[in-house]
Amino acid sequence: MVSATKTSRGEQTDNVVHHLLQRSRLLVRLLSRQVPDREISRTEGEILLTLSEGPRRITELAELQGLAQPTMTVLIKRLEGGGLVTRGGLPEDGRVVMISITEDGTSELDGLRADFRAALLSDLEELPDERLAALHDATEALGSLVDDLQRRIPQ
Repeated sequence: MVSATKTSRGEQTDNVVHHLLQRSRLLVRLLSRQVPDREISRTEGEILLTLSEGPRRITELAELQGLAQPTMTVLIKRLEGGGLVTRGGLPEDGRVVMISITEDGTSELDGLRADFRAALLSDLEELPDERLAALHDATEALGSLVDDLQRRIPQ
């Protein structure tokens, strides 16, 4: 790995653009392999995570996950069958169907989060102090980037 002090800002930016999303997706996939088998898929877990922030339309969930609406409908039916989500309407527009997470869905999400945390913690404990400190700093910077994007991009 090349030191950030020896590369230009443009090279650093290109490196982040090129690797950040790819490596974050790979991290999630690798952690998924370390957690105990669950009854829901990684994608269904991501849907529950999104719904933990509040109810959403199926079209919005599909867009956020990069899936076709019919695929999202199948996933929602599966989650609904498991009692993890419910469908409801908007009082001001009965045509709109909103998907919400249930208490059981929240419990399932909490269990999934705990499994991921345990797997990641195990891996982080093996890191040398300097690598852990670098990841800490990178996590703080990533959090700031996400906060900035949330302020600029409408939800």
